[in-house]
Amino acid sequence: MPRYSVAPRRRHVLRRMALIVLGLIVILAAGAFAVQRWYNAQLRPVDASTTKQYITIASGSSVTSIAKQLHTAKLIRSAQAFSWYVSAHNDRDRLQAGTYSFASSQSTSEIADTIASGKVATNLVTILPGKRLDQIRQAFISAGFQPSAVDAALSVAQYRADYPALADNPSSASLEGFLYPDSFEKTATTDPKQIIEESLTEMQQHLTSDIRSSFAREGLTVYQGVTLASIVEQEVSNQDDRNQAAQVFLSRLKQGMALGSDVTAYYGAIMAGAAPSTDYDSPYNTLLHKGLPPGPISNVNDSALTAVAHPASTDWLYFVTGDDGVTHFAKTLDEHNANVAKYCHKLCSQAS
Repeated sequence: MPRYSVAPRRRHVLRRMALIVLGLIVILAAGAFAVQRWYNAQLRPVDASTTKQYITIASGSSVTSIAKQLHTAKLIRSAQAFSWYVSAHNDRDRLQAGTYSFASSQSTSEIADTIASGKVATNLVTILPGKRLDQIRQAFISAGFQPSAVDAALSVAQYRADYPALADNPSSASLEGFLYPDSFEKTATTDPKQIIEESLTEMQQHLTSDIRSSFAREGLTVYQGVTLASIVEQEVSNQDDRNQAAQVFLSRLKQGMALGSDVTAYYGAIMAGAAPSTDYDSPYNTLLHKGLPPGPISNVNDSALTAVAHPASTDWLYFVTGDDGVTHFAKTLDEHNANVAKYCHKLCSQAS
């Protein structure tokens, strides 16, 4: 009986396996080298500009949202590289809320380390979103400006000719609603008027041709669009909810229904020196009077402007924000009343 040797075939198989393993190792090593090279490149500064930008990181922001915010502001090359750097240095839980001053000439590592160490910018005047003009006035005074200088800076007449953002406003309108929220640097020689001008410039930049034309398609002037955006700003905070809330208000306007917004009633009462109440009868009370209020009830940010310019495509006519902060929408009054009874106990009892 013939005998056959399997050793040569076995050696051939082993050699093939060794070559495959070696090839995989080479590919993995090359891949790791390429990733490392890409990562190092993405940590470099975006450009050589030393122009400062102020970035406000909200409390509770995730690493992903911070990375996206920085990337959108063109302060870092890659949101992914920022997240990797933070993770590699065990800083995911150390990133601190606050307003920071950055330039695109800084590396990703510099920016991440600054946020992790909480080195917030100083000497800033911050105009927060959703604030009334009287609240903004107080913020300026709290920042060290004299009340008389602040009052002079808030006089709208001096800005009308130079700031297109105010061009469509009624002659009786103040700056209410048109001071864009941001943080502004304050030095020993800064005049409050300079900060107002910077804020108005930002507002003009956010009132883009798209926003203006979209307001017009909804049958709104720019002033009316900002007025409605201020209501949306006050009513809801989530962007998806804002788009739906804007649709509710626009649908109500077109159908001749009262807007029914509690926050407009509160504003009217506060401006009259009364306690916030839905029962206070003023031209701003859209629970009692149909149509838009006479003007904005607070300043706005880009999110609220976008919501009014590009509302959701739904057929809601009602909404209520529940005690858990979730906004519940409805098509009919019966559905709305059911949502109120189910989701809104504490908040709705305080609204009256």
